[in-house]
Formats: sequence, structure tokens, C-alpha cells
Amino acid sequence: MASQGTQDERSEEREAQFGLRLLEAPVIRRDDPRAYTSIVDHLNPGTTIERRVEVSNKSAVPLRIDLYAAAASIRKRTFTFAAGRTQNELTEWASVDHPVLEVPPDSKKTARVTIRVPRKASQGERYGVVWAEVASAGRGSVKLINRVGIRIYLDIGPGGEPPSAFRIQKLTPSRSRGGQPRITAQVRNTGKRALEMSGKLWLSEGPAGLRAGPFPATRGTTLAPGDTGSVTVEPDDARLPNGPWKARLSLTSGRVQETVTATVTFPTAGMQGASIVPDFMQRPSTLSWGLGALLAILAVVGVLRQKRRLARRGD
Repeated sequence: MASQGTQDERSEEREAQFGLRLLEAPVIRRDDPRAYTSIVDHLNPGTTIERRVEVSNKSAVPLRIDLYAAAASIRKRTFTFAAGRTQNELTEWASVDHPVLEVPPDSKKTARVTIRVPRKASQGERYGVVWAEVASAGRGSVKLINRVGIRIYLDIGPGGEPPSAFRIQKLTPSRSRGGQPRITAQVRNTGKRALEMSGKLWLSEGPAGLRAGPFPATRGTTLAPGDTGSVTVEPDDARLPNGPWKARLSLTSGRVQETVTATVTFPTAGMQGASIVPDFMQRPSTLSWGLGALLAILAVVGVLRQKRRLARRGD
């Protein structure tokens, strides 16, 4: 399970040779990939949850590692970390059983993060991050701070979890000035939870029957409910012919997935092609999961009824 952070923070993690990962996911989210790298949950007011995390020291010297929760937000379609140890409402509810860990060389230790939601907490989604931090001496009186964290997406409200859904609205092919091909998808969050977008692109039926891919989507786009943003895929071959191609793009956020197809033609270097409204191959998979859950419940009810009938006959 990869820890979360900005690119700079991930490079700092490698230099400091320590890491942080989530050790468990709630049973109800065992099929949600996000639940293994981030604390993602929906809670009723007055609920308390706990999550175990693992801190690893990969260096040859002992490390003193601080663990704490700090504020985060979604700004300009990016999950944004607040400076330092800035707090918000969510982090006031969060605590760590071992705020400081002395970790020997080439070893690991665990800690427990607890989030206690007040009974009077208002409805809505909150964001934060659990940080593991190592401070080291720099030049003069300057201290170098290296940290790596696990994101928190926590929705508060009565009843069941609000739905997650999105819509791929259009695809736009383009090429950079250096000739690098690119497809940009415009995506709208039509659900009630924040989304971390990832995905893959396949190209087929190209000139002379060429096929290419899959190519990964550039990660980092986080969409708040109701927000619209761009997800980009850059095939790693500038020699890729202009086309036309049949493009199949599959985007995912946790358990929600949508796949579209379109015929695209890349323009010449430095240009942008016409935007295309894609064809939808499938609707977000939350619908199928909902139907599956309903069928499972009906099946259980049917079995229970059958057992009752047999018991009555036995009497």
C-alpha cells in the first residue's frame, strides 16, 4: 500500500529512508482500492473508528518519527496539504496513540489512529492527513523536515453513505510542441463524495491495424462533489501516428468506474484537435454493485423463508 503525498514529499521519503502505510481497511470497503491507501469512510455523528498504521525505518540509523494529523482541503482539483501542523475540524477529532516513535534501523513499528466524531457534528465531508515526520539538522539553525502521509476522506451524516459517481463528458486529442500525443478527458463529479481519478487508455484500429497501450492516466486529479476537471493520458511514444484511432478510456475512483470509446485523430505538433463526446460502454459500477447487493439480500431472505417452511413441516 503506497503512502500518499506530493511528488516532492515522496522523493524526501526516499532520501530519509522511512515510510508510512495503512495496515487495515473496514470490512465494508474490502473491495475499495482507496481504502487500502487512505482512510476513507462514512460515519454517523457520535461514531468512533480506529485504523492501524505501520511506520518503517529503512535506514542504517535509528530515527525519531513524529506522528500527527493535520489539515487538508481540495483546491483547484488537487488534494492540498495545509502548512505544517495546521489543524481543522477533522484533525481535532483525530489522535495517535504513539505521537513519537523511536524506530531502530531496518525495522518497523505500528501505531493506532483514532477518530472520534462528536454527536453534534454537522453533515458533510472533511479532509485531512496523518503524517509521519522526521526532522534533521540542516545548515546553521535550519531544520530539514521530511514527511510522508496517509490521506483522510471522512464523510459525516445520518443514514447510509452518499453515492459516488462521475461522468466523462468529452475527450480532446492534442500534441505538445515536441510531438508528444495527449488525450485529455473532461470529467464531472456527479456524486456526493470526493474522487481520486486514475485510469488507462487503449488505442486500436489505427493505421495499418496498429494497436497501442494501455497507457496510464496522469494521477493527481481530485474532484470535490459537483466539480469538473481534466484527466490526462500521455502515450509515451511521440512517433505514434495521428490516426484515426479507436480510443477506449477507462477511469476509476475507488469502486466507481466508467469506460468510454471514441474515434480520435491526433493533430500536428503543438496543436489541439476537436473535442469529442464519447460513447459510453458502461455506467458507473456503483449501479451494478447496488443491484448485486439487493440480489444478495433477496437471496438470503429466500433461504430463510425456505428454512422456516421446512421447520414448520417438521413440526
